[in-house]
Amino acid sequence: MPKISQRNIADTGVKIDTLGFGCASLGNLYQSMPDADAFDVLSAAWDAGFRYFDTAPHYGQGLSERRVGDYLRQFGDQNYLLSTKVGRLLRPAGYAIERHGFVSPMPFDFDYDYSFDGIMRSFEDSLQRLGLDCIDILYMHDIGTMTHGDDNYEYFKTAMDGGYRAMDELRSDGRVKAIGLGVNEWQVCEQALDYGDWDCFLLAGRYTLLEQKALDTFLPKCEKRNCSIIIGGAYNSGILATGVRGSGPHLYNYLDAPDHIISKVAKIEAVCDLFGVPLAAAALQFPLAHPKIVSVIPGIGKRRRIASTLDLFNHAIPDEFWAALKERKLIHSSAPTPKQGDSR
Repeated sequence: MPKISQRNIADTGVKIDTLGFGCASLGNLYQSMPDADAFDVLSAAWDAGFRYFDTAPHYGQGLSERRVGDYLRQFGDQNYLLSTKVGRLLRPAGYAIERHGFVSPMPFDFDYDYSFDGIMRSFEDSLQRLGLDCIDILYMHDIGTMTHGDDNYEYFKTAMDGGYRAMDELRSDGRVKAIGLGVNEWQVCEQALDYGDWDCFLLAGRYTLLEQKALDTFLPKCEKRNCSIIIGGAYNSGILATGVRGSGPHLYNYLDAPDHIISKVAKIEAVCDLFGVPLAAAALQFPLAHPKIVSVIPGIGKRRRIASTLDLFNHAIPDEFWAALKERKLIHSSAPTPKQGDSR
């Protein structure tokens, strides 16, 4: 069985697996999944060595949290690391075929609430849905202009004035071990560093084989502040998993990829061919070369993808492959790259 190594989250004393399990699919993301299939996937992941699980109230309007908690409860609270998110409060809304991309049977919708009281209620609600007495890492979910547009100014002010205070209190009281943001844009993480002492950020899709703009200011700031990064969306919503040679769809940021992204992926695929490297393996391994990145958490919704994800994560990639990408200016010239033989 391939071994998943661990790294430290900042100065928290928390050790996190370098490869985690993203649980959005367990909330019926884009398609329905029976309970039995969800537990089967979780069981296969556990048996394969996965011990870090990330969920959120948003994933299926509570469905993912319920399934994750129902599965993990049998192991007590010492054998795994669990993260969930705050910032959305669920409310009864009747049954619907689909909400926000989730084909969930849960009759709830959500309201954003980043206030002190809203964060505290969200945390307590998550404990109830999970049926667990402990959450290890708590992320403030989807603050930023990508989600809130022009309304983000007020949301962000509330989040930093009230929400951060609540999360800091939960950490100080020992009710959570680490706090951070779980977002799709590095800019809001960089901004948040000016308002509080964050342990880690879960950053989806913004430091990948396709995108390294975060190297310019954000990641250096994280190094200075000793803030760790967990990477979600390493496949940029799928295009770095599937490539662009098939008929598609070619998804980037949850939408059809624009031409310049398709062109860049095609060039990266050509280098992959030269070295016999699966595109998805390069995408999964690339982020972990940066010293502040401690984990990568792909979303896994099918049993068969457990083994294939581990194979990609452990696929041997020659150093010359990364050098070739830099020579062709396909990745940032200063981007740290994996070294063959390094532990992941």
